[in-house]
Amino acid sequence: MNGNFLFTSESVSEGHPDKVADRISDAITDAILARDPLGRAAIEVLVTKRLCVIAGETSEPGMDAAAIARRAIRSIGYEDDAFGADSTEVRVALQEQAREIGAAVDAKGEEGEGAGDQGLMFGYACDETDELMPAPILYAHRVLEYLAAWRRRHPGVLGPDAKSQLTVEYRDGRPSRIHTAVVSHQHAPGVEVEEIVRTALREVLPSKWLDDRTRVLVNPSGSFVSGGPAADTGLTGRKIIVDTYGGAAPHGGGAFSGKDPTKVDRSAAYAARHLAKNVVAAGLAGRCVIQLAYAIGVAEPLALYVETFGTGRVPDGLLAERLRQAVPLTPKAIIERLQLRRPIYEPTAAYGHFGRKPDGDLFGWERLDLVETLRSLS
Repeated sequence: MNGNFLFTSESVSEGHPDKVADRISDAITDAILARDPLGRAAIEVLVTKRLCVIAGETSEPGMDAAAIARRAIRSIGYEDDAFGADSTEVRVALQEQAREIGAAVDAKGEEGEGAGDQGLMFGYACDETDELMPAPILYAHRVLEYLAAWRRRHPGVLGPDAKSQLTVEYRDGRPSRIHTAVVSHQHAPGVEVEEIVRTALREVLPSKWLDDRTRVLVNPSGSFVSGGPAADTGLTGRKIIVDTYGGAAPHGGGAFSGKDPTKVDRSAAYAARHLAKNVVAAGLAGRCVIQLAYAIGVAEPLALYVETFGTGRVPDGLLAERLRQAVPLTPKAIIERLQLRRPIYEPTAAYGHFGRKPDGDLFGWERLDLVETLRSLS
Protein backbone atom coordinates (compact mmCIF):
# COMPACT_ATOMS: atom_id res chain seq x y z
CA MET A 1 0.00 0.00 0.00
CA ASN A 2 1.74 3.12 -1.27
CA GLY A 3 0.54 6.69 -1.65
CA ASN A 4 -1.90 8.63 0.53
CA PHE A 5 -5.05 6.92 1.81
CA LEU A 6 -7.24 6.16 4.82
CA PHE A 7 -7.40 2.68 6.32
CA THR A 8 -9.70 1.51 9.10
CA SER A 9 -9.59 -1.43 11.52
CA GLU A 10 -11.72 -2.33 14.53
CA SER A 11 -11.26 -4.27 17.74
CA VAL A 12 -13.72 -5.57 20.31
CA SER A 13 -13.22 -6.11 24.03
CA GLU A 14 -13.17 -9.35 26.01
CA GLY A 15 -16.76 -8.62 27.04
CA HIS A 16 -18.10 -8.41 23.49
CA PRO A 17 -20.54 -11.32 23.03
CA ASP A 18 -18.47 -13.00 20.29
CA LYS A 19 -15.35 -12.68 22.43
CA VAL A 20 -17.14 -14.18 25.43
CA ALA A 21 -17.85 -17.20 23.23
CA ASP A 22 -14.23 -17.31 22.04
CA ARG A 23 -13.00 -17.09 25.64
CA ILE A 24 -15.13 -20.02 26.76
CA SER A 25 -14.09 -22.08 23.73
CA ASP A 26 -10.41 -21.47 24.43
CA ALA A 27 -10.78 -22.04 28.18
CA ILE A 28 -12.25 -25.48 27.44
CA THR A 29 -9.49 -26.17 24.90
CA ASP A 30 -6.89 -25.32 27.54
CA ALA A 31 -8.55 -27.64 30.05
CA ILE A 32 -8.44 -30.48 27.51
CA LEU A 33 -4.74 -29.90 26.76
CA ALA A 34 -3.93 -29.59 30.47
CA ARG A 35 -5.36 -33.08 30.97
CA ASP A 36 -3.81 -34.53 27.83
CA PRO A 37 -1.36 -32.65 25.58
CA LEU A 38 -2.50 -34.89 22.74
CA GLY A 39 -6.16 -34.06 23.39
CA ARG A 40 -8.47 -32.95 20.61
CA ALA A 41 -10.82 -29.96 20.67
CA ALA A 42 -13.29 -28.39 18.28
CA ILE A 43 -15.43 -26.32 20.64
CA GLU A 44 -18.24 -24.02 19.53
CA VAL A 45 -20.09 -21.74 21.95
CA LEU A 46 -23.23 -19.62 21.72
CA VAL A 47 -24.02 -17.04 24.40
CA THR A 48 -27.19 -15.02 24.77
CA LYS A 49 -29.39 -13.70 27.56
CA ARG A 50 -29.14 -16.11 30.51
CA LEU A 51 -27.95 -18.93 28.25
CA CYS A 52 -24.65 -20.47 27.17
CA VAL A 53 -24.59 -23.46 24.79
CA ILE A 54 -21.40 -25.47 24.38
CA ALA A 55 -21.16 -27.96 21.51
CA GLY A 56 -18.47 -29.68 19.50
CA GLU A 57 -16.06 -32.56 19.43
CA THR A 58 -13.40 -33.45 21.95
CA SER A 59 -11.34 -36.29 23.32
CA GLU A 60 -12.70 -35.36 26.79
CA PRO A 61 -16.50 -35.32 26.34
CA GLY A 62 -17.12 -35.96 30.03
CA MET A 63 -15.26 -32.93 31.38
CA ASP A 64 -17.08 -30.27 33.43
CA ALA A 65 -17.35 -27.74 30.62
CA ALA A 66 -20.11 -25.85 32.42
CA ALA A 67 -17.84 -25.03 35.36
CA ILE A 68 -15.13 -23.84 32.98
CA ALA A 69 -17.63 -21.60 31.19
CA ARG A 70 -18.83 -20.06 34.46
CA ARG A 71 -15.27 -19.31 35.52
CA ALA A 72 -14.57 -17.60 32.19
CA ILE A 73 -17.76 -15.54 32.39
CA ARG A 74 -16.89 -14.43 35.91
CA SER A 75 -13.31 -13.51 35.00
CA ILE A 76 -14.56 -11.25 32.19
CA GLY A 77 -16.76 -9.41 34.68
CA TYR A 78 -20.33 -10.54 34.01
CA GLU A 79 -22.19 -11.05 37.28
CA ASP A 80 -25.69 -9.63 36.65
CA ASP A 81 -29.04 -11.37 36.36
CA ALA A 82 -29.33 -10.99 32.58
CA PHE A 83 -25.99 -12.70 31.97
CA GLY A 84 -23.70 -13.77 34.75
CA ALA A 85 -21.57 -16.64 35.96
CA ASP A 86 -24.30 -17.83 38.32
CA SER A 87 -27.46 -16.61 36.60
CA THR A 88 -26.78 -18.16 33.19
CA GLU A 89 -27.96 -21.63 32.22
CA VAL A 90 -25.15 -23.66 30.62
CA ARG A 91 -26.07 -26.47 28.24
CA VAL A 92 -23.34 -28.87 27.12
CA ALA A 93 -23.48 -31.05 24.02
CA LEU A 94 -19.94 -32.38 23.53
CA GLN A 95 -19.16 -35.60 21.72
CA GLU A 96 -16.07 -37.55 20.72
CA GLN A 97 -14.23 -36.55 17.57
CA ALA A 98 -15.29 -38.48 14.46
CA ARG A 99 -13.08 -41.51 13.89
CA GLU A 100 -12.42 -40.56 10.26
CA ILE A 101 -11.00 -37.19 11.31
CA GLY A 102 -8.83 -38.73 14.00
CA ALA A 103 -7.60 -41.39 11.59
CA ALA A 104 -6.72 -38.78 8.97
CA VAL A 105 -4.67 -36.78 11.47
CA ASP A 106 -2.88 -39.93 12.58
CA ALA A 107 -2.50 -41.23 9.04
CA LYS A 108 1.28 -41.16 8.97
CA GLY A 109 1.65 -43.36 12.00
CA GLU A 110 2.77 -40.60 14.37
CA GLU A 111 0.20 -38.69 16.41
CA GLY A 112 -0.46 -35.25 14.97
CA GLU A 113 1.33 -35.90 11.67
CA GLY A 114 -1.45 -35.21 9.15
CA ALA A 115 -3.39 -31.96 8.86
CA GLY A 116 -6.70 -31.98 10.74
CA ASP A 117 -8.54 -30.44 7.81
CA GLN A 118 -8.07 -28.93 4.40
CA GLY A 119 -7.79 -25.17 4.08
CA LEU A 120 -5.65 -22.13 3.44
CA MET A 121 -4.08 -19.86 6.03
CA PHE A 122 -2.35 -16.48 5.85
CA GLY A 123 0.32 -14.78 7.91
CA TYR A 124 1.33 -11.14 7.62
CA ALA A 125 3.87 -8.68 8.93
CA CYS A 126 4.88 -5.13 8.06
CA ASP A 127 7.39 -2.63 9.36
CA GLU A 128 5.01 0.20 10.27
CA THR A 129 5.05 -0.61 14.02
CA ASP A 130 7.61 -2.10 16.39
CA GLU A 131 5.37 -5.15 16.70
CA LEU A 132 5.52 -5.58 12.90
CA MET A 133 1.74 -5.25 12.73
CA PRO A 134 -0.53 -2.87 10.83
CA ALA A 135 -1.00 0.26 12.92
CA PRO A 136 -4.83 0.49 12.78
CA ILE A 137 -5.54 -2.93 14.30
CA LEU A 138 -2.61 -2.80 16.74
CA TYR A 139 -3.71 0.47 18.29
CA ALA A 140 -7.41 -0.42 18.18
CA HIS A 141 -6.51 -3.37 20.43
CA ARG A 142 -4.32 -1.24 22.70
CA VAL A 143 -7.08 1.31 23.33
CA LEU A 144 -9.42 -1.42 24.54
CA GLU A 145 -6.73 -3.09 26.63
CA TYR A 146 -6.14 0.24 28.38
CA LEU A 147 -9.86 0.65 29.03
CA ALA A 148 -10.18 -2.92 30.31
CA ALA A 149 -7.40 -2.29 32.83
CA TRP A 150 -9.08 1.01 33.82
CA ARG A 151 -12.40 -0.81 34.28
CA ARG A 152 -10.86 -3.27 36.69
CA ARG A 153 -9.24 -0.50 38.72
CA HIS A 154 -12.52 1.43 38.93
CA PRO A 155 -15.32 -1.13 39.43
CA GLY A 156 -18.89 -0.09 38.82
CA VAL A 157 -18.15 2.54 36.15
CA LEU A 158 -17.57 0.73 32.85
CA GLY A 159 -19.09 -2.54 31.68
CA PRO A 160 -17.15 -5.34 29.96
CA ASP A 161 -18.55 -4.79 26.43
CA ALA A 162 -16.74 -2.38 24.11
CA LYS A 163 -15.66 -1.74 20.53
CA SER A 164 -12.98 0.53 19.06
CA GLN A 165 -12.35 1.60 15.50
CA LEU A 166 -9.44 3.63 14.17
CA THR A 167 -9.18 5.26 10.77
CA VAL A 168 -5.52 6.00 10.14
CA GLU A 169 -4.30 8.46 7.52
CA TYR A 170 -1.32 7.19 5.56
CA ARG A 171 1.08 9.43 3.68
CA ASP A 172 3.50 7.91 1.22
CA GLY A 173 2.38 4.53 2.48
CA ARG A 174 3.23 5.21 6.14
CA PRO A 175 0.81 5.87 9.04
CA SER A 176 0.93 9.57 9.87
CA ARG A 177 -2.12 10.53 11.96
CA ILE A 178 -5.44 9.40 13.38
CA HIS A 179 -8.21 10.62 11.09
CA THR A 180 -11.10 9.25 13.21
CA ALA A 181 -11.32 7.29 16.45
CA VAL A 182 -14.62 5.61 17.38
CA VAL A 183 -15.09 3.96 20.77
CA SER A 184 -18.36 2.52 22.07
CA HIS A 185 -18.12 1.37 25.69
CA GLN A 186 -20.70 -0.14 27.99
CA HIS A 187 -21.17 1.89 31.18
CA ALA A 188 -23.21 2.11 34.36
CA PRO A 189 -26.39 4.25 34.26
CA GLY A 190 -25.64 7.97 34.38
CA VAL A 191 -21.91 7.60 33.75
CA GLU A 192 -20.21 9.90 31.22
CA VAL A 193 -17.46 7.98 29.46
CA GLU A 194 -16.10 10.50 26.95
CA GLU A 195 -13.24 11.83 29.07
CA ILE A 196 -12.26 8.29 30.13
CA VAL A 197 -12.02 7.31 26.45
CA ARG A 198 -10.17 10.48 25.44
CA THR A 199 -7.63 9.79 28.19
CA ALA A 200 -7.15 6.28 26.81
CA LEU A 201 -6.53 7.67 23.33
CA ARG A 202 -3.97 10.15 24.65
CA GLU A 203 -2.20 7.48 26.68
CA VAL A 204 -2.11 4.79 23.98
CA LEU A 205 -1.77 6.51 20.60
CA PRO A 206 1.42 8.23 19.41
CA SER A 207 0.97 11.88 20.40
CA LYS A 208 2.03 13.13 16.99
CA TRP A 209 -0.88 11.21 15.44
CA LEU A 210 -3.50 13.20 17.39
CA ASP A 211 -4.21 16.75 16.25
CA ASP A 212 -7.00 19.33 16.11
CA ARG A 213 -8.46 17.65 13.04
CA THR A 214 -8.73 14.18 14.64
CA ARG A 215 -12.39 13.27 14.99
CA VAL A 216 -13.30 11.39 18.17
CA LEU A 217 -16.69 9.68 18.44
CA VAL A 218 -17.56 8.20 21.84
CA ASN A 219 -20.74 6.13 22.14
CA PRO A 220 -22.17 7.74 19.00
CA SER A 221 -25.43 5.79 19.42
CA GLY A 222 -25.99 7.44 22.82
CA SER A 223 -26.40 5.45 26.03
CA PHE A 224 -24.72 2.01 26.20
CA VAL A 225 -25.92 0.50 29.48
CA SER A 226 -27.23 -2.84 28.25
CA GLY A 227 -24.43 -4.83 26.63
CA GLY A 228 -22.76 -8.20 26.34
CA PRO A 229 -24.66 -11.43 25.63
CA ALA A 230 -27.74 -10.07 27.41
CA ALA A 231 -28.16 -7.57 24.59
CA ASP A 232 -26.62 -9.38 21.61
CA THR A 233 -25.96 -13.05 20.88
CA GLY A 234 -22.33 -14.13 20.55
CA LEU A 235 -20.75 -17.02 18.66
CA THR A 236 -17.30 -18.57 18.57
CA GLY A 237 -15.19 -17.58 15.58
CA ARG A 238 -17.15 -14.58 14.37
CA LYS A 239 -14.36 -12.01 14.80
CA ILE A 240 -11.68 -13.49 12.55
CA ILE A 241 -10.54 -10.12 11.18
CA VAL A 242 -10.25 -8.67 14.69
CA ASP A 243 -8.22 -11.75 15.62
CA THR A 244 -5.72 -11.25 12.79
CA TYR A 245 -4.71 -8.13 10.84
CA GLY A 246 -7.75 -5.88 10.83
CA GLY A 247 -8.36 -6.34 7.12
CA ALA A 248 -4.85 -5.31 6.07
CA ALA A 249 -4.06 -8.85 4.87
CA PRO A 250 -6.04 -11.74 3.35
CA HIS A 251 -7.77 -14.29 5.56
CA GLY A 252 -8.34 -17.95 4.77
CA GLY A 253 -11.70 -18.00 6.56
CA GLY A 254 -10.94 -20.38 9.42
CA ALA A 255 -11.38 -19.24 13.01
CA PHE A 256 -8.87 -20.03 15.79
CA SER A 257 -10.63 -20.27 19.13
CA GLY A 258 -11.75 -23.64 20.45
CA LYS A 259 -9.37 -25.65 18.27
CA ASP A 260 -6.46 -27.84 19.32
CA PRO A 261 -3.26 -27.41 17.27
CA THR A 262 -3.87 -30.34 14.93
CA LYS A 263 -6.41 -27.96 13.37
CA VAL A 264 -4.28 -26.11 10.83
CA ASP A 265 -6.76 -23.23 10.81
CA ARG A 266 -4.99 -22.31 14.02
CA SER A 267 -1.50 -23.79 13.99
CA ALA A 268 -0.65 -23.02 10.37
CA ALA A 269 -1.95 -19.45 10.71
CA TYR A 270 0.38 -19.06 13.68
CA ALA A 271 3.23 -20.57 11.65
CA ALA A 272 2.56 -18.24 8.72
CA ARG A 273 2.64 -15.21 11.04
CA HIS A 274 5.86 -16.51 12.61
CA LEU A 275 7.51 -16.78 9.19
CA ALA A 276 6.23 -13.44 7.91
CA LYS A 277 7.30 -11.61 11.06
CA ASN A 278 10.78 -13.09 10.94
CA VAL A 279 11.09 -12.26 7.22
CA VAL A 280 10.38 -8.60 7.93
CA ALA A 281 12.54 -8.55 11.09
CA ALA A 282 15.42 -10.04 9.08
CA GLY A 283 15.20 -7.12 6.66
CA LEU A 284 14.16 -9.28 3.73
CA ALA A 285 11.00 -7.23 3.14
CA GLY A 286 9.07 -4.26 4.46
CA ARG A 287 5.76 -6.11 4.05
CA CYS A 288 5.20 -9.82 3.73
CA VAL A 289 2.14 -12.03 3.37
CA ILE A 290 2.51 -15.82 3.43
CA GLN A 291 -0.14 -18.33 2.43
CA LEU A 292 -0.07 -22.00 3.39
CA ALA A 293 -2.47 -24.66 2.09
CA TYR A 294 -3.18 -28.15 3.47
CA ALA A 295 -5.28 -31.25 2.78
CA ILE A 296 -6.76 -33.37 5.54
CA GLY A 297 -4.50 -36.26 6.49
CA VAL A 298 -1.58 -34.94 4.38
CA ALA A 299 1.46 -33.80 6.34
CA GLU A 300 3.31 -31.54 3.91
CA PRO A 301 1.65 -28.27 2.88
CA LEU A 302 0.28 -28.33 -0.64
CA ALA A 303 1.70 -24.90 -1.33
CA LEU A 304 3.59 -21.97 0.17
CA TYR A 305 3.02 -18.56 -1.41
CA VAL A 306 4.95 -15.37 -0.59
CA GLU A 307 4.09 -11.79 -1.59
CA THR A 308 6.29 -8.86 -0.53
CA PHE A 309 4.58 -6.15 -2.58
CA GLY A 310 7.79 -4.94 -4.20
CA THR A 311 9.57 -4.49 -0.86
CA GLY A 312 11.56 -7.74 -0.92
CA ARG A 313 15.31 -8.10 -1.18
CA VAL A 314 14.82 -11.63 -2.55
CA PRO A 315 12.41 -12.52 -5.37
CA ASP A 316 9.15 -13.75 -3.89
CA GLY A 317 9.27 -17.13 -5.62
CA LEU A 318 12.83 -17.75 -4.48
CA LEU A 319 11.96 -16.67 -0.93
CA ALA A 320 9.07 -19.15 -0.88
CA GLU A 321 11.36 -21.93 -2.07
CA ARG A 322 14.02 -21.09 0.50
CA LEU A 323 11.51 -20.83 3.36
CA ARG A 324 10.12 -24.25 2.58
CA GLN A 325 13.65 -25.68 2.59
CA ALA A 326 14.67 -23.90 5.79
CA VAL A 327 11.60 -24.46 8.01
CA PRO A 328 9.58 -27.70 8.18
CA LEU A 329 5.88 -26.93 7.89
CA THR A 330 4.13 -30.21 8.60
CA PRO A 331 1.55 -29.84 11.38
CA LYS A 332 3.73 -31.95 13.66
CA ALA A 333 6.78 -29.76 13.02
CA ILE A 334 4.79 -26.56 13.57
CA ILE A 335 3.32 -27.88 16.81
CA GLU A 336 6.75 -28.86 18.12
CA ARG A 337 8.55 -25.69 17.01
CA LEU A 338 5.93 -23.35 18.48
CA GLN A 339 5.13 -25.63 21.46
CA LEU A 340 1.42 -25.57 20.79
CA ARG A 341 0.31 -28.58 22.85
CA ARG A 342 0.17 -26.57 26.05
CA PRO A 343 -2.83 -24.82 27.67
CA ILE A 344 -1.89 -21.39 26.32
CA TYR A 345 -4.95 -20.34 24.35
CA GLU A 346 -7.36 -18.57 26.69
CA PRO A 347 -5.24 -15.36 26.71
CA THR A 348 -5.41 -15.24 22.90
CA ALA A 349 -9.21 -14.97 22.88
CA ALA A 350 -9.27 -11.15 23.06
CA TYR A 351 -7.12 -8.30 21.71
CA GLY A 352 -5.69 -10.25 18.79
CA HIS A 353 -3.62 -13.37 18.35
CA PHE A 354 -0.79 -11.40 16.71
CA GLY A 355 1.30 -8.41 17.70
CA ARG A 356 1.42 -9.60 21.30
CA LYS A 357 4.67 -9.64 23.23
CA PRO A 358 5.99 -13.18 23.86
CA ASP A 359 5.48 -13.85 27.56
CA GLY A 360 6.97 -17.05 28.88
CA ASP A 361 4.94 -19.84 27.30
CA LEU A 362 2.54 -17.43 25.56
CA PHE A 363 2.57 -16.17 21.98
CA GLY A 364 5.60 -18.17 20.86
CA TRP A 365 4.73 -17.46 17.21
CA GLU A 366 5.73 -13.85 17.89
CA ARG A 367 9.34 -14.75 18.70
CA LEU A 368 12.09 -13.54 16.39
CA ASP A 369 14.06 -16.76 16.56
CA LEU A 370 14.43 -17.34 12.81
CA VAL A 371 16.04 -14.01 11.93
CA GLU A 372 19.60 -15.25 11.60
CA THR A 373 18.49 -18.29 9.62
CA LEU A 374 16.48 -16.14 7.24
CA ARG A 375 19.19 -13.51 6.81
CA SER A 376 21.37 -16.20 5.32
CA LEU A 377 18.77 -16.63 2.55
CA SER A 378 19.58 -13.20 1.09
